[in-house]
Amino acid sequence: MNYVIRSIRADEWPAAKALRLVALQDPVAHLAFLETYEDAVARPDSFFQERAESAAEGATGAQQIIAEVPDGEWVGTLTVLVEQPGTKDWAGFPVERKQGHIVGVFVRPEHRGIGLTEALFEAGVEWAWGMGAERVRLIVHEENGRAQGLYRKVGFVPSGLVVPLTPAPGESELEFVLDRT
Repeated sequence: MNYVIRSIRADEWPAAKALRLVALQDPVAHLAFLETYEDAVARPDSFFQERAESAAEGATGAQQIIAEVPDGEWVGTLTVLVEQPGTKDWAGFPVERKQGHIVGVFVRPEHRGIGLTEALFEAGVEWAWGMGAERVRLIVHEENGRAQGLYRKVGFVPSGLVVPLTPAPGESELEFVLDRT
């Protein structure tokens, strides 16, 4: 099957919302996302419109990249956020250099294991380099071995940074990084 890997357009927010809701119903969603299905489905459409607009083609602070099949269905996604030096990240840690931060990685189960996730990562990392990022990072739950294996496969390595999960005391996430070579 042929896939198109591309950035979303702002007016495609309904498809972005629909895929997010599917992702949040995945059996490992509780390990992969900091949002629940119940929280997301309760959000107003304006939330998803703003999210899509801020990460659409041409945006410079974030980019949502999708995998699309010929009939137009979205079967995978990831988003890259640009983090600026001198700021703090979502967990309160200082950002020391311009970096991309990959979030929201999801591929529908029936499209996994064929290289699609790797293609999404390649596009996301290339976008981050194009925005002047010195490195790209992601945060993964310590118990999400499947995701950790994928991230290693696409070149990310643990940095040693451990991020405690405030909503889940005793649980942590690990930072994985890919430095620009």
